[in-house]
Amino acid sequence: MAALIELYYWPTPNGWKISIMLEELGVPYEFKYINIGKGEQFAPDFLKIAPNNRMPAIIDPDGPGGAPISVFESGAILQYLGRKYSKFYPTAERSRVEVEEWLFWQVGGLGPMAGQANHFRHYAPEKIEYGITRYTDEVNRLYGVMNKRLADRDFLAGDYSIADMASLGWIVSYERQGQDLAEFPNLKRWFDTLMARPAVKKGMAVGREEREKSNLATDKEAQKILFGQRAR
Repeated sequence: MAALIELYYWPTPNGWKISIMLEELGVPYEFKYINIGKGEQFAPDFLKIAPNNRMPAIIDPDGPGGAPISVFESGAILQYLGRKYSKFYPTAERSRVEVEEWLFWQVGGLGPMAGQANHFRHYAPEKIEYGITRYTDEVNRLYGVMNKRLADRDFLAGDYSIADMASLGWIVSYERQGQDLAEFPNLKRWFDTLMARPAVKKGMAVGREEREKSNLATDKEAQKILFGQRAR
């Protein structure tokens, strides 16, 4: 029996990208929790495969040439798995470029901006109206970009792809980001379609019970770990 892909994971929008992809691929894998509220992302063994002390990361024991490989950064992991299994990441150059455009749009825009909106709206110790308005409005703009993109297509880059998987988790918490999906009917249709996929449901269920054991909104020590880091 082939060795399983190891997924180093916590149930967050970035973690969901990879659990969803693995479920969509139907690839056997095992997950190893990295509890980011307890600082497990700073453990020396984890830093060997994820030097940015962020999950997710994977170890594929059957990497290129049959040798193990570790991959960190969610976008890079999606690309690696898409290439390896030739699914959800097209080989035709024009189609691949289209997927990559929307993948990096998420990695560089939607994710960071939604994260900042959530932070300033819910976790900042002081309610800074400029920060709340700045990031809430930017997320609204990005939702609008998605809504226009999806006006004449089912998915972001043609067929269902890693670009859709990457973006989905950052829409799940739309209310916490100060958004109303009713304002974006094309985006809402896309969101409802993806959330109904069996593999998406399975991928997002991974670690749900573990996450529910903690409450970041009230756990000041976890907030200190997540929000108070400097160079080590």
